[in-house]
Amino acid sequence: MDFFLLSALVLLAVTAIMVTISKHMGLGSILGLLIAGIIVGPHTPGPIVTSEVETLRHFTEFGVVLLLFVIGLEMQPAKLWSMRKEVFGLGSLQVIASGVVLGLYMNFFVESIGVAMLLGFTLALSSTAFVMQILQDKGKLNTEHGKNAFAILLLQDLAVVPLLAVLPLLSTQQQTVDSSWWKTLIDVLAMFALLIAFGRYIIPKALDKVAKQRNKDAFLLLTLLSVVLSAYLMKHAGLSMALGAFLMGMFLSTSRYSFQIESSLEPFKGILMSLFFIAVGMSIDFQAIMNDPWVFSEHVVVILVLKSLVIFALMLAFGASKSGAIKLAFLLNQSGEFGFVLFGAAKALGIIDDQLFVVGIGVISISMLLTPVLYNFGCSLANRLANVSQFSYFNTDNASMEQKVVVAGYGSTGKVIAKMLKSSGIPFMVFDINTNEVAFGRKEGFPVFFGDITDLKLLNTIKLDQASMIIVSIDHSLNALKVVKHIKENYPHIKILARALDIKAMDKMLLSGASWVIAETLESSIRTGEEALSQMGVPSDEIFVILEALRKNEYELIREITKEK
Repeated sequence: MDFFLLSALVLLAVTAIMVTISKHMGLGSILGLLIAGIIVGPHTPGPIVTSEVETLRHFTEFGVVLLLFVIGLEMQPAKLWSMRKEVFGLGSLQVIASGVVLGLYMNFFVESIGVAMLLGFTLALSSTAFVMQILQDKGKLNTEHGKNAFAILLLQDLAVVPLLAVLPLLSTQQQTVDSSWWKTLIDVLAMFALLIAFGRYIIPKALDKVAKQRNKDAFLLLTLLSVVLSAYLMKHAGLSMALGAFLMGMFLSTSRYSFQIESSLEPFKGILMSLFFIAVGMSIDFQAIMNDPWVFSEHVVVILVLKSLVIFALMLAFGASKSGAIKLAFLLNQSGEFGFVLFGAAKALGIIDDQLFVVGIGVISISMLLTPVLYNFGCSLANRLANVSQFSYFNTDNASMEQKVVVAGYGSTGKVIAKMLKSSGIPFMVFDINTNEVAFGRKEGFPVFFGDITDLKLLNTIKLDQASMIIVSIDHSLNALKVVKHIKENYPHIKILARALDIKAMDKMLLSGASWVIAETLESSIRTGEEALSQMGVPSDEIFVILEALRKNEYELIREITKEK
């Protein structure tokens, strides 16, 4: 226990320092995590947290699974279908072209052309974990190069399957090949059928049940179960666990619980992804690198350059802008975590020796290490070229989201507000914890989602910082006050419009930071009085003067009238 606590203390201290320095230098947190892994890893002098690096990496790869699940939540089936050209066209060509080019290069260093091509195709696969985390951190998922990066990475996940399948054919060891391929096909189809059944029907029904009970613990456990189940089904079928998680997330993306699911998983994903990057840093064996540093450096540089050139050329061929092509080339030119799996399997089958395995793992790790720096350089280069050539590559999705309105509560007031916003063409989304209200709103065609708007993690998940206004129409005064305080403390630039039952609740909300508060009892009284005066023949201009006096200075006159004696 003492050793575990000491290891945790050292790991947290080194990681905190390196991430702080890395972010201060504008290089992002990933580079800091990698360097922290190098410092505490077994291949450098200094404190060693663990020597079981491969075991740690296998465990933390579940963070990649969670990452793909969250991305699936943001990718509805219709949106994925609209990207079929990029996924199967651009993605397939990237894998094939990069694999062949790198395979020809590797043929200078290995005797067998088959082994060289295997190495080339393995190194052609980029890091889903690194790329998607960088795009999420920088808010670039919906940009031109962000969408293309996702399409290519998705196809690369599928490409792992045939690469694993050809390994036994290249092995010098005696292998028994199962000729009953149709049984394998049936097994894969059965796993997909189960995944669809759970993702489209069983899991949503179960979420309905626990959401109605407002059981947050059961909701979280059920969400984690869906991720693990999808990963297990695809693993059993011989496919990528990350692919299974992505498909499960995509099935649940049309559910009214999608945002609440994402906010529930965010802490787990963040911790595991951080540990994954640290484990990659621990994998870098500097002793193996120093055995022949010039050849090793040549491998890294040539692989980065060749992949960049292939991706840049393909992007231009598919009609992308020059700036988008440059950014994607510098973002995807590294090798990825699937290389660890493929090199490990190749080593176990005797296809490659220990020395080539260590060098391969080192090349992958170093290329990952360079990714944040290279991507920043690529963005700077693309921006300079864009200023000269007047290419437009702005993120139109984010531009439209700047006018987004978030409505908290879908009661009687929320329904009226939603109707008015939709009629005015203003983008909005509504959140409520009443499953019946959420179901009713979605049936009416409104963007109503299940979610506890008092949960700060949910506010981060829905990117509330991009909204221009939040309307708090929650019936419970204490919860409404909590929402106002949270938003004012964490998003001070957002305008807050709230409703309150009476003047006391209104005062509390104004003190907590609300921009405007409508007191329902006061407004209903004023509206009733206005109608009474109108029916009694009082001129409309006189009524207007009276109403202005009553509403002046936050109902100052009404405060005097209703003051307790």
